[in-house]
Amino acid sequence: MISKEAILEKVIVLIKKLAPDGALITPDTDLIQDLGIESIRVMDMLMELEDEYDISIELNVLVKVRTPEQFAQAILTLTALKY
Repeated sequence: MISKEAILEKVIVLIKKLAPDGALITPDTDLIQDLGIESIRVMDMLMELEDEYDISIELNVLVKVRTPEQFAQAILTLTALKY
């Protein structure tokens, strides 16, 4: 089973592609408030994560998830449900 740390690392790599150059991204960085990432770009990231981990992330997750840490936990939970 994949670790939460590995998932978090992947999430942060994907967020860096969306974030303004030089933005500091920590596990607690708010994607919208701190980085100003548009929701459509977050959706693109979600699709990439779905492909990476072979999971389906429901849209209602977006309401609850705003930080890399929260994304990693949601993905970890969904991958654990597969097994």
